[in-house]
Amino acid sequence: MTHVRIAKKTATGLSLDVDFPVGPGVTGIVGPAGAGKSLLLETMAGFVTPDSGRFLLEDAILFDAAARVNAPSRRRGIGYIFPSLALFPHMTLERNVAFAAHDWPRLERHRRVTEMLDRFDLTAAAALRPGEARAAERLHCAVARALIGEPKLLLIDDAAIDEPLLALIREKFSNPILMATADLDLCSAAADELILLDAGRMVERGTARSVLDSPESVEAARLLGIPNLFQATIAALDPARKSSRLDFGAFALNGPHIPGHFRGDRVTVAVRPCDLRVHDGKASGENLVASLLRRVSERVRYVRIEFDGGIFAEIGRDEYARLKDNQEWKIEFPPESLRVL
Repeated sequence: MTHVRIAKKTATGLSLDVDFPVGPGVTGIVGPAGAGKSLLLETMAGFVTPDSGRFLLEDAILFDAAARVNAPSRRRGIGYIFPSLALFPHMTLERNVAFAAHDWPRLERHRRVTEMLDRFDLTAAAALRPGEARAAERLHCAVARALIGEPKLLLIDDAAIDEPLLALIREKFSNPILMATADLDLCSAAADELILLDAGRMVERGTARSVLDSPESVEAARLLGIPNLFQATIAALDPARKSSRLDFGAFALNGPHIPGHFRGDRVTVAVRPCDLRVHDGKASGENLVASLLRRVSERVRYVRIEFDGGIFAEIGRDEYARLKDNQEWKIEFPPESLRVL
């Protein structure tokens, strides 16, 4: 069993207080700057000593404040990839990798280094120093160095790991990975579990898919970057039809049934911008809201449109090109897109 239960208060006022088991596969740790993501990983690696708590790695006690156990970093069997990568600038990439394999006999060390250089496409760049290598080569070198000692746990501290590289890591490394990242697309594609962290505490934890698709609180929705958060009153409930009527003041919508609530309850409704549909002012149908266009923002893969009342929609470029000359706008809220928190 691998379990983390630690508390740490820093001089800057951040109070880290977490308690969770580390499951197999990849666990993404997501939160804003200053949420405590790096501090959490640093305490697990042994770079920072917690004030209290206990850390078990495969049932081995690495830290126990009550028992005064605090294993040094080099004895923990943990691989760490720093945001800066922390490669030795005076060493070649090959020597950087070999440095982490110094405990192996010479021939075994040579075999492992050669294997790692080949696996992470570093053979041609092996003789380069970090300052002479490309950014991708430096990143691959940091990964190879972290894995060559066969750690029991890998910690990735916001190191710009992308999906192909993470897949390559998983081919070589089957033990748990904790990954601090702001990349929700990467978490969606590759993480098995997700922890939302803010101000040193866990806001939500669960399977990556469940957390991303169905945040349980307003705070979680905000951490996931959902801008459409609206206050509403439940105007009607129809359990037979599994539907509800939600009154937002300026407009009302049909939504899904809301178990555990009653008519008249105040709730918060979250809607992802990509789930909204945009029409011209002549459109008719269910859950259409007329609104004024406020702002258009170009994004890499889509266009974000902001309407009056703090309504945000995201549509494809071709669709926006078709609609951009609209004089009047209507936004469609599909009932299944409304998430009542």
